[in-house]
Parts: sequence; C-alpha cells; structure tokens
Amino acid sequence: MAAHAAVPARRQFSTHGWALPVIVGISYGLYAPVILRDGGPLAWSQFWVGLISAVVLAVAIHSLHRYGRRLRRELRAVAWGALAGIAIGFLVGLSGHSVLYSSTVGLIVAGVTTAFAYYSFYTHEDAAGRPAPY
Repeated sequence: MAAHAAVPARRQFSTHGWALPVIVGISYGLYAPVILRDGGPLAWSQFWVGLISAVVLAVAIHSLHRYGRRLRRELRAVAWGALAGIAIGFLVGLSGHSVLYSSTVGLIVAGVTTAFAYYSFYTHEDAAGRPAPY
C-alpha cells in the first residue's frame, strides 16, 4: 500500500517581527507632528505628516530587519546608518533649522550608527555572515 502524500502546511502569518518596528514607528509618528506644530493647534496636515512618517519608518525598519541578512555586513551597516540618518535629519528639518544643519546632523548620526552597526555585525557573525555559535 502506498502512503498518501502529506499536504504541505500553510505558513501562518506571524506578527513577531512587527512589534519593534510598530512601536518605533508610532513613537516617531507622534513626535513628528509635535515638532511641526511648534506649540500651535494640531492641523490635518501635521496629522498626515505624522501618519505617513510613522508608516514609512515602520515598514523600512521591518524590511531592513527581515531582508537585511541577504546583504553583506558592510552594506547592511550602511543601510542601518542611512535609515537612522535620514530619520533624524528629517526630524531636525521639521524643527525649522536650515537644510545644511539638518543634513550635517543626519550625516553625523548616519556615520555613528554605521560604525556601531558594523562593529555589532562583525563581532556577532562568522566570516560567512552566519550568527556566531556562542
């Protein structure tokens, strides 16, 4: 008698990887309109800036966390640094500072984040990019 073929199990949708990106996105999305309104009443345009920035940042963090392992550690560190630099530079730009100042702050944050991310990836992975066995 031949055994029947097992039906492949459907992969369940998991929210495991969404918790941190959603928390960071909500925090960022609540902070952006506060900077933009500068003590005045909340307007719809400020609400939309906060909502869109929260969704974009949450999706970017989730995507980089989920698919970033496909990149080499150097490129992954640069991607995390670019994401942090863009996010902070955008917030500084909303506060009314010049483009030069917000770009400078964003580049400094990007450089520091890239250095720390590279150090973390370098010390916690082997040469092939797999997590260290310890």
